[in-house]
Amino acid sequence: MNDHDFLNDAVGMSVPYGIYDPEANRGFVAVGTSYETPSFAVDSIALWWKRCGRSMYPKADELLILADCGGGNGARSRAWKYHLQHQLCDPYGLTVTVCHYPPGASKWNPIEHHLFSHISNNWAGKPLESYETVVKYIQRTKTTTGLRVRACLVPKNYAKGEQISATDMARLVITHYKGLPGWNYKLAPLGM
Repeated sequence: MNDHDFLNDAVGMSVPYGIYDPEANRGFVAVGTSYETPSFAVDSIALWWKRCGRSMYPKADELLILADCGGGNGARSRAWKYHLQHQLCDPYGLTVTVCHYPPGASKWNPIEHHLFSHISNNWAGKPLESYETVVKYIQRTKTTTGLRVRACLVPKNYAKGEQISATDMARLVITHYKGLPGWNYKLAPLGM
C-alpha cells in the first residue's frame, strides 16, 4: 500500500500474518493495520482457530506451530509466549508446541513457498490502494493444486514494545525440549 516507497501518501500500513495448514492446503491471512507484534501474531492464530481450525479439527487438543525466529513470533519474545498461553492455550484448551526456524533460515518455512509466494503472484503489478483491495487479492489466491485462502482485516491498534514481567513468565505452563530448548517448547493450558 505504498508504505515503503511513499509513506506520506499511504492510506495506511498493512501487516499480513499468515497461517498455512499443509494437511488441508489452506491458508488464512490476518491483515493488521498497525504493527507486527506478539499480540497481533497470536490474535491472528486465534482468529484462524475460531474461524477455521476448530471446525476442521474438532477433536484436536494440540497444535503445532512452525514459526520464524523473529518478528511477532520471535523465539526470545516473552510477549509471544505469554499471549500464546492466555489467548490460545487457556481459552481453547489447546496444548501448543512451537518449533522455530533458526535465524536466517525462515525461507525454509513452507508458508513462504506454499502461501505467500502465490499471494505475491496474485497481486503482482496491481496497486494495493485500500485495505479492502489487499484482503480481496489475498482471498482470491488459489492454485491448481487446490490451495485456497481466507483473509480478514484486523483494524486493532497494537502497541510495540510490550513488556512481560518475570512473574508473569513464571506462571506460564511451558516445557522446553532438550534439543534447542530456546527454539522448541510446549505450552499447556493452565490446570493441565
